[in-house]
Amino acid sequence: MKQTILLLFTVIALISCKREQKNSSSDWTHLSNRTQFKEHDGILEIKSGNFTYNFKSGQTPFKKIILLNASMAGYISELGAENLIVGVSSPEYIYSDKIQNLLKSGKIQNVGSEQKYDVEKIISMKPDAVFTNYIASFDNAYQLLKNNGIQVVFLDEYMEQLPLEKTAYIKLFGEFLGKEKEAEAKYEEVEKNYNQLKQLALKAKDKPVVLANEMYGDVWYLPGGKTSVANYITDANASYIMKDNKEEKSLTMSFEEVYAKSAGVQYWVNAGNHVSKKEMLVTNPFYAKLDVFNKGKIYTVAGKEKQKANDFFESGAVRADLVLKDYIRIFHPELLPEYQLTYMKELQ
Repeated sequence: MKQTILLLFTVIALISCKREQKNSSSDWTHLSNRTQFKEHDGILEIKSGNFTYNFKSGQTPFKKIILLNASMAGYISELGAENLIVGVSSPEYIYSDKIQNLLKSGKIQNVGSEQKYDVEKIISMKPDAVFTNYIASFDNAYQLLKNNGIQVVFLDEYMEQLPLEKTAYIKLFGEFLGKEKEAEAKYEEVEKNYNQLKQLALKAKDKPVVLANEMYGDVWYLPGGKTSVANYITDANASYIMKDNKEEKSLTMSFEEVYAKSAGVQYWVNAGNHVSKKEMLVTNPFYAKLDVFNKGKIYTVAGKEKQKANDFFESGAVRADLVLKDYIRIFHPELLPEYQLTYMKELQ
């Protein structure tokens, strides 16, 4: 009997050991191939691109943060944590009314611009962390901050091309700010909405052909076939003219190259920040040669824009569901007849 009980405990121990081994090797929360995090032994471990971080117990949640990229403000706002921000760079690019009001009251400070950060000011503010996208030309500034005991966290959310993976960064900000439950709930809400919208789009009878972006000078920066723009168009059940391309970056083309691919295009999206089709022609008279310019519909991402600030690049980074909803409303208006566009705007 004792041998039977001993054998039973041994089997249970082995099973538990295997479970522990399995958990320890798979307990990373994968936001994307670029970014993962996990908590173990009181440590928050993060892999973000080429950078790794280990925050000990007590270092997080952060109470004072500085944002050097306006796009990250969207995650903070969705978590209702604007009061934790003590500094931002280039505040003119931030759309959030609450953050702008905190700037006006002096509770959030301007710490420079995308050309030059006020490093001395940042050091004097003693933030728990500074969040930014890594830019090699600012290496000296980053090193000065680190030398003064300031944690600089580099994130790659702007590089993510799958819409829900970009949204998923809210989970990481939840870990940083002690709002894990709120972050998980928001992600699940957006994910559920997004997947339901994808299914709705499949009910459309037609699959229109779509052109994107515009020319700068003599070059048309056309989104590659694996970029976020291309993925949104696909998920909205439309046919992007570069859908067979495998690039996750913009493709540089001449007007003639794009013109050759534009036959049958019915919609033109993300067409800069123009205010009218007439104004587009002032910028580039060649646009008049495109059938979509004369017979189709053209949309910009200026639906929520205030001077230099555009909410498409702020809350839109988190609310992938609303961005997709806009595209579906554009391509298949019959599926969402009552919906008013959030980020997009039709040019007249």
